[in-house]
Amino acid sequence: MEWTQLLDPRRLRRPDYADKPNRPAYLQDYDRILFSEPFRRLAQKTQVHPLYDHDHVHHRMIHSMETSSVGRSLGIQVGEALVADGRLKDGLQHVMAGTVQAACLVHDIGNPPFGHSGEASIGAWFAQQFAANTGIAAGIAPEHRAEFEAFEGNAQGFRIVSRLEMARREGGMRLSYATLGAFAKYPCTASAAANADESYVGLKKFGCFASDETLFAEAATALGLPEERTSSGHRWWRRHPLAFLVEAADDICYRILDLEDAATVGDLGGDDASDILEEITGKPNRPPEPEMTLRERTGMLRAMAIGAAIDSAVEAFLEHYDAIMAGTFNDGLMEVSSKAEAFKRLKQISNARIFTAQRKTELEVVGRKVLFTILDEFHALFVALRACNWDTETLLKEHGYWTQLVRAVDLDLRGVTDEYTAAHALTDFVSGMTDRYAIRVRDMITGQVPS
Repeated sequence: MEWTQLLDPRRLRRPDYADKPNRPAYLQDYDRILFSEPFRRLAQKTQVHPLYDHDHVHHRMIHSMETSSVGRSLGIQVGEALVADGRLKDGLQHVMAGTVQAACLVHDIGNPPFGHSGEASIGAWFAQQFAANTGIAAGIAPEHRAEFEAFEGNAQGFRIVSRLEMARREGGMRLSYATLGAFAKYPCTASAAANADESYVGLKKFGCFASDETLFAEAATALGLPEERTSSGHRWWRRHPLAFLVEAADDICYRILDLEDAATVGDLGGDDASDILEEITGKPNRPPEPEMTLRERTGMLRAMAIGAAIDSAVEAFLEHYDAIMAGTFNDGLMEVSSKAEAFKRLKQISNARIFTAQRKTELEVVGRKVLFTILDEFHALFVALRACNWDTETLLKEHGYWTQLVRAVDLDLRGVTDEYTAAHALTDFVSGMTDRYAIRVRDMITGQVPS
């Protein structure tokens, strides 16, 4: 792969776009993402701890902005090193940094309410529908069912930026090819991931729906990403090199900052958090100031740990540069970095003590019940729409309750012509909700009096 292609500033469905010297594509991408409604909704979506009122606990928007900051640092440090080695044209290090920053900003835009438990809940609901083979599920082809029963926020994110946003015009936000490539951790469809003939880091999940594959292929071809085929004929692509930096920025932020959040809410002792962070930073050269509180010490170590992790990720990228550019690198940067053991320890702590905390678990159960209730109700609406031969005007003319429900939530029924597009419209609606809006809709459809 070549950087002149990999940093292509042209836009999805706008290959005639010419970059502007005083407002390059990556800055426009950043602004389009930042000012979009789906990004705004991230301020009310769970990162790890659902429905917390504590001002210092991360939500998806703060996490995304912090990840974009770390990503910019990774991009500029890698870019400067490549320029110094003569492997990147001088000036492109800023394009690299800006592209990683924009891709990091958008990396969680497709996540549903209630965090990863929300993804699991949507998938579990669809799995029940497919097992029963009733409703709209019965009309969805088997090869498309994995898109729903293993619902994936990464694929929903690509759908948002490439199709749903900016008046649903062709190409959606029309982000640059470079940003779309850096965003795509899993450059494949669900069918390709399920039928893969090899183990590859970009095939662990899927990053685009079958309905959006043509749009992704446009970006991948422009960027020169190596295209592969499974033995069953499904195509997939090798990762864009900058996708490894986006992934590393995400890993650094959620591993380290989730730890700090756990200490803030009491799921992890402050001393425990400090001890773990010191595994990343190394022991400080001098003891903390006597007047420094435990919370202040944890914050200081968090900042030091992020800096140390950034340096280790840059070193790992440069060490594995040839394999990354050939599309054969098959790991995460943090997993092969000098901080690999410390990050493994962070993962163990998260799995044992943070992700299983009682309050978090209780609220995940609540979130699942909320989403199941909403999905049941709106699935019935789509069954009614199917009975009207997918004619929205007929549905809204003849069925008063459905008319009220569509009006109450401003449900977008454009483009619904069969069971497959209906299922996507349903997941577009539900996954786009914030945590609190989902609860509000649940209360409305179960007859709760608004407060």
